[in-house]
Amino acid sequence: MGFFSSIRRIFGAEDRRGAVPLSEDGQASAGPSGPAPEPPHGPTPEVASGRAGSDAAGDAPRPLADDEAMLAVRLREAEPRLSAWLAVVLDGVTRADELLWRRTAFLLRSLEAPDQEIEAFVQAFRLWLEDMEYERLDDFRSELQYRLALALDLEDEEDERSRLMLKLSEGLAKTRERISSKLNALFLSGRAVDASFWEELEEVLIMADVGFETAHSLTERLRRLAMTRGVTDASELRDAMREVILEAFKPVRRISAVNPPEVILVIGVNGVGKTTTIAKLCHREVLRGRKTLLAACDTFRAAATEQLEIWARRAGAGFYAKGHGADPAAVAYEALDKALEEACDTVFVDTAGRLHTKVNLMEELQKVGRVLGKRHPGAPHRTILVLDATTGQNALSQVKLFNQACGIDELVLTKLDGTAKGGIAVAVAMQFGIPISFVGLGEKMDDLRPFDPQSYVSALLGMEDQQFS
Repeated sequence: MGFFSSIRRIFGAEDRRGAVPLSEDGQASAGPSGPAPEPPHGPTPEVASGRAGSDAAGDAPRPLADDEAMLAVRLREAEPRLSAWLAVVLDGVTRADELLWRRTAFLLRSLEAPDQEIEAFVQAFRLWLEDMEYERLDDFRSELQYRLALALDLEDEEDERSRLMLKLSEGLAKTRERISSKLNALFLSGRAVDASFWEELEEVLIMADVGFETAHSLTERLRRLAMTRGVTDASELRDAMREVILEAFKPVRRISAVNPPEVILVIGVNGVGKTTTIAKLCHREVLRGRKTLLAACDTFRAAATEQLEIWARRAGAGFYAKGHGADPAAVAYEALDKALEEACDTVFVDTAGRLHTKVNLMEELQKVGRVLGKRHPGAPHRTILVLDATTGQNALSQVKLFNQACGIDELVLTKLDGTAKGGIAVAVAMQFGIPISFVGLGEKMDDLRPFDPQSYVSALLGMEDQQFS
């Protein structure tokens, strides 16, 4: 259940009136008096009735300091969502100092996280701040919320989805600028759904860089839907347009169980952001409490190994590499040896960026995959292709050739925040049916976000303010 092993979320539990964690000497006093307000929905931060993670029935709560007592009251009164709780504990915090650490630990204790894991969380975040040389709250607040969301398994909360929608909306602004005014003109109330409407719609979709084939397919699907429903007014087709695009992103069922460690092979051409994507994926795994190893099998690019080692250290992951020019397959084999010996949960295998048109380099990639499978049956369990959204239609040929060479299980679409070609995700989904697992929306660690088709399509079409049925 995320980084913490035994966080209990209370849904409408009976009031336990101010119970708090024990102090070292076991002394206790009553917490805030009076019944807590009943939350409208969701988990509520309860002040733990014993030492966090302890099952001792006779434990008595320790006294709260005045500021903690006030925090406890405010947390119980706050809307039950992570962003609201964080706003309470960060009130008055301006920088990374002891107040920040006390408040963060108090929030986690209030959610009944075990002391050992609270200490590990705080220490890991301290080290990260030192490494990044961040001091001001504004520089790291987003990262703190991101880490807490992963650790508390709250990433699917409404406020986290809202953050994703905001990032997607900002990231797709350039794409939307190219098409939104034309879409608005197309879907005007009173406009007839005639031949010119369909021609213009196809042109707009091509402008969004979904490609001719995809634009034609989408237009035909929407045309059939309009005929089936008897739609004659263009304004009635905007929601139908979203519905048709969403059909391209139907989830793919697959077996998620693996024989540990899970081995993830990451591939892609040069310059797509593959190494930083691996670092961000590794970061997520570590925050979920999974022992992770990075294998530096890009032995050709200058400074590639050093770059990945820095990322591994920042994320708190293990690292394995050999000298420049070493055989990538040998590095992969030995890294997997190390992962098995150390009982790792996850292994990310970085590979040299290669042109998808270079046959010998693609054959080398196949060799890495074979060697991994020989050392650890079933490996690689997942193969992830990293695509640069700014490359537009060239991404389609990359998917085709990499998929032929080694098979692709997932896609990560990077640089979606700086492209006018954001419609490429639709083209990839429709033509290949390979799921997009993450999208890159910036340089920070928390800017790699799980791909949510509904948020993406709404942001692409400028329909962020409309709710899904």
